[in-house]
Amino acid sequence: MTETQSYTYNIIARMHTEFPSKFGIPRQSGMATALRGRIVFEPPYRNAEALRGLEDFSHLWVVWDFSEAHVGEWHPTVRPPRLGGNRRMGVWATRSPFRPNNIGLSSMRIHAIHLHSPEGPVIEVEGPDLMDGTPILDIKPYLPYTDSHPDATGGFTQQPDAQNHPLQVEIPPELASLLPTEKCDALRQVLSFDPRPRYQDSPTRIYAMPFARHEVKFRIEADRVIVVAILNVG
Repeated sequence: MTETQSYTYNIIARMHTEFPSKFGIPRQSGMATALRGRIVFEPPYRNAEALRGLEDFSHLWVVWDFSEAHVGEWHPTVRPPRLGGNRRMGVWATRSPFRPNNIGLSSMRIHAIHLHSPEGPVIEVEGPDLMDGTPILDIKPYLPYTDSHPDATGGFTQQPDAQNHPLQVEIPPELASLLPTEKCDALRQVLSFDPRPRYQDSPTRIYAMPFARHEVKFRIEADRVIVVAILNVG
């Protein structure tokens, strides 16, 4: 009989982003490059020496915990949102958060490294796909000579009906002015990839997405995303 082993991992940092909830988060890292995230280390790991040499790398691998997706029982198949939620695939063939160990892996570009901020060393990254406060278990430098595979295939994600076709985003000027320019640019990118669940396709429904301490309300008509309100929620 094989005895099940368990391990304990330390949370070394937290990711801070514009997303207080899961709705609207890009489905993969690096899709919305205008987005910014901040890796803030937990007190025991706030040591600038631990980042020595990182400035010479352009990208990171971030290993993190699906903290909002812990379930008591795992299943061998899942329903990927990219396939509309109506086809099952093996869990190992997906990046679903519902797995025996709720561990995520994201590749992100380093935007800046702040060694002596009031919060200690902080890594600012581009294109995060994590919710605000997500626990980070480890970071590792991305190595282009071994981590890049130009001849790789993408399985079901390369099927024509599962491709991402960016939508046109319309934000009235009076609403766009409610956000700083860089955050408005990031919002446009996020909305262009259609944050709705794939099984929802109502042109009259108004969706609400928390973003950057605002509530963004929008609807989608054909290939257009129309923002109808941006409300400050503090």
